[in-house]
Amino acid sequence: MRPLCLGAALIMNFPARYKADIVSAVESIDIDEISKVIELFKQTRVRGRNIFVCANTSSGNTASRVVADLMTRSSFGRPARFRVLPLHNGAIESFDDEEIPRGDRSFVEQLKTFVEPQDVVVGISASGNALPIVKALDYSTRIGCKTVALTGLDGGKLGALADITVHVASTHPGTVEDTHVIICHMIGSYFLEFDNL
Repeated sequence: MRPLCLGAALIMNFPARYKADIVSAVESIDIDEISKVIELFKQTRVRGRNIFVCANTSSGNTASRVVADLMTRSSFGRPARFRVLPLHNGAIESFDDEEIPRGDRSFVEQLKTFVEPQDVVVGISASGNALPIVKALDYSTRIGCKTVALTGLDGGKLGALADITVHVASTHPGTVEDTHVIICHMIGSYFLEFDNL
């Protein structure tokens, strides 16, 4: 058999390294924080309050995963349903108004229309510093909402801002985002498999 060239060896090594990074990132998850999120979501459902989920484009699929797991899989055919909605980060991009900075307040403007005290706002950001999400959680905290952050890297501003922070100890954005999806499945699967309310 012909030996692998150096380039092929590097290619084979990268998936192995990425896999090791994912395993390490999953091991870094604080299970107690995920349990707190599950309990908060349970209480939010019991009280009939809303859960809003905001994420920038790169984490948008993760936000969709939260909504899909709670709104459909964990609510279908059950008397108690989650009231969960994703916020769209392009919702006010078309506004031609100098008083509304483009983009960085898009989540806040949507929250001002719909959110109420005691609702829950979830912010997902690999860096923890995505400005629209930081502003959304800051606004939500000030009006009396509970807040949850899914972060990575050093936790960023979201890590210090949220009531509950689930942090992924990785500096690779892709690894953080992959692990956020796993976290969302942990939460959604709890309600699907163990909570039949």
